[in-house]
Amino acid sequence: MARKKPYVIVLYNYLGEDVYEQLKSVDPASLDFKPEYSIHVATVREEYAAIVKALKAEGFRAEAFNIEDRLDRFESILRRQKPDAVFNLIEDFHDDPKKEFLIAGLYDLYGVSYTGAPPFALAICQRKALTKQILHANGVRTPRFKLLFEPHMPRRHGLHYPLIVKPAREDASTGVSKGSVVFELEKLLEQVALAFKEFAPPILVEEFIEGRELHVSILGNDPPQVLPIVEYDFSELPSDHPSIISYKAKWDPLHEEYHRIHTICPAKLPKKIEKKVKQKALEAYTLTNCRDYARIDLRLAVDNTIYVLEVNPNPDLTEGVSFMECAEKAGLSFSQTLRHIVEFALARRGTPTNSPIPSKEQESKASPPLKTS
Repeated sequence: MARKKPYVIVLYNYLGEDVYEQLKSVDPASLDFKPEYSIHVATVREEYAAIVKALKAEGFRAEAFNIEDRLDRFESILRRQKPDAVFNLIEDFHDDPKKEFLIAGLYDLYGVSYTGAPPFALAICQRKALTKQILHANGVRTPRFKLLFEPHMPRRHGLHYPLIVKPAREDASTGVSKGSVVFELEKLLEQVALAFKEFAPPILVEEFIEGRELHVSILGNDPPQVLPIVEYDFSELPSDHPSIISYKAKWDPLHEEYHRIHTICPAKLPKKIEKKVKQKALEAYTLTNCRDYARIDLRLAVDNTIYVLEVNPNPDLTEGVSFMECAEKAGLSFSQTLRHIVEFALARRGTPTNSPIPSKEQESKASPPLKTS
């Protein structure tokens, strides 16, 4: 008798218009610069459809499912057919990224195996300052910083310029722009005020490390595998633009910044430095309780000192970009990498939960609330 293929749900959460769908009607010739890369970026549906297709090619039964900010839609999946694993691609709930870790907690409560980081890791890494404190306490260097809960920055703050100002609880370069890096007090105060106007506190002010930006992708658990390092080349940015990956550079193909930053993979590093960079990335991965796959963002200062900037559990898995670019340089295809990630989740599969999802009928027959006098 043929063995039944594992059933995988690619679970995501998306509402509203897809801006990348609108880009399909934009003519690249209409831009006031010559784009280096295609401006017709894959839509959300196309990205998740590509993951489903790849998983099917690796022998899984797979489908994508959008919960659309509704937990009952997730529960409906469990009532219909409990998956062998959830490929967890949910990054927020009700437009709040701080609730990402709660969704992972829901999987644990219902006894569903899932890919990627557990709730504890997601909660830690969502809080940039807490992550930095954990790293620093364990001997992993990170830029010195101050955490602001109100829009006031003392003139004598003890940090060395240049500084970078960014939201402390956002990810994916949200809130990072050309003006985020400041070189003197007046601009610092302006940027702090702007950050508080646009984002909820706290706001992070940290020393900006001049040097090379390196991203280290890590795959697996026992032991985790460090993939080839990627370096970001800022040489084509205007001279007045700091060497940072801004939100526009990462996500907006209609902006010139998007087309002026390039990647080099594998990064050209001396063997001794490469070994140290990988070791610090592994330490950060372990200290923050990451699992299955993650990306560690670092800076290599001009004196070769290594600073961990951020730890990113469950990073973007777009084919040919970032994490997947590193996996491909390691000899893993897009589908093979996804298969490994699912296999990590399947290996954790335990006994079924003792608290099955109640049916609608069972919910309606639940005991009434106690009467109060």
